[in-house]
Amino acid sequence: MTPVLHILFFTVACLILAKAGAWTVRSLMRIADFLNWKKFVVASLLVGLVSSMPEFFIGITAALSGKSELSFGNVLGSNIVLMTLIIGIVVLLGGKIKLKGKIIQQSLLFAGLYALLPLLLIMDGEASRIDGVILIVALIFYFRELILSQRRFKKIFLDKDEESEVTVKNFKLFSRDLIIFLLSFALIISSAQAIVFFGTRLAQQFNLSLVLIGVLIVALGTSLPELTFGIRSVIMKEKEMVLGNIFGSIIINSALVLGVTCLISPFRVYNNSLYITTLIFTGIVVLAFLIFFKTGDEITKKEAKILLFFYVLFFVIQLLLK
Repeated sequence: MTPVLHILFFTVACLILAKAGAWTVRSLMRIADFLNWKKFVVASLLVGLVSSMPEFFIGITAALSGKSELSFGNVLGSNIVLMTLIIGIVVLLGGKIKLKGKIIQQSLLFAGLYALLPLLLIMDGEASRIDGVILIVALIFYFRELILSQRRFKKIFLDKDEESEVTVKNFKLFSRDLIIFLLSFALIISSAQAIVFFGTRLAQQFNLSLVLIGVLIVALGTSLPELTFGIRSVIMKEKEMVLGNIFGSIIINSALVLGVTCLISPFRVYNNSLYITTLIFTGIVVLAFLIFFKTGDEITKKEAKILLFFYVLFFVIQLLLK
């Protein structure tokens, strides 16, 4: 098969993955509305978990194929995309996002630590099963803290104005959304397998590392569900929910996805420069968020442009380090 066809099939698989992720998020939001789940749980745990499913299934598929580097690159790139590109776009579209509140601040610290954790664990040049166990234990600790925190957070998912219009206790609609949710999951699994297959072929044909393919290309596609949720949150005038989703996705990507990947198929690190630059950029972005929090308790449009600049700079440097 020619490189052009590989690029075509890889692109189609990424588009299917992105669309399936968006369908999954939207159907879950309606299911959450039907069941009256709490806003923080939906944003930080449920939507965070579901919107991380593309990364998860790519991780499983890559690990079973002995290509764990693709999953590792995907997660590292996704975390950068989420903290810079997605939040930047949402703020530019919907205006500033406040960083006030103990739960948001706590989630910010967790997301920063968990984004850095896998990068610190592979400083010895190997992603081992012990590293996988550490990441899974860290995930369990996060879930425990999240459940304890949400007991103090009482808001329902949708506003009362929208509740009468959208939240109709109709089992037929609930069943439809559940079917869409399950079908979207099936599409995510199949497209994830296609992405791993064609991503591997592209890496071989263009002499690119699997990590680079994951960081720069796959990460964009797997982050589109979070962008969908972010735009939806802006429309609902619930911009702060974006942070819950982003922080939850980063933690689940770093702990669950990479933890399971390492348990299935450990691997050694051969391209230290790529990991070091990703570690530096992750640290810079986390520091930027802490500065935003300290200076004004919010992310403004000016600061959103700074985040977008960080992403463009990260993308260009990774290409130059190829």
